[in-house]
Amino acid sequence: QVQLVESGGGSVQAGGSLTLSCAASGRTISTMLMGWFRQAPGKAREAVAGRHCGHGRTQYSDSAKGRFTISQDNAKNAVYLQMNNLNYEDTAIYYCAASGTDWTNLLGQESYNHWGQGTQVTVSS
Repeated sequence: QVQLVESGGGSVQAGGSLTLSCAASGRTISTMLMGWFRQAPGKAREAVAGRHCGHGRTQYSDSAKGRFTISQDNAKNAVYLQMNNLNYEDTAIYYCAASGTDWTNLLGQESYNHWGQGTQVTVSS
């Protein structure tokens, strides 16, 4: 059973940066798709970034392009989300997700069947 544990959330001022971590256990990440999603208060959960950890293909939502970077560390069996130039609209609970199936759409929630508990990111203006 794949387990995912997020960390690195917190409070930051607008314009600042945060790096979220997702530690995976139960399966090697290089055999999985890994994604980051977020849910703001009163809104539906939305995709942020996805990565095929076997060959490194990535996809980003429009709001994340140019500001966020998803990366992986196979030795630590972990993925990261580097977030720069944060703004108030980035305030949300951020979730890590994983899938052992080689789906094409890395940003589709239906592609993922393992989810972490989430970590809160709060951006103050």
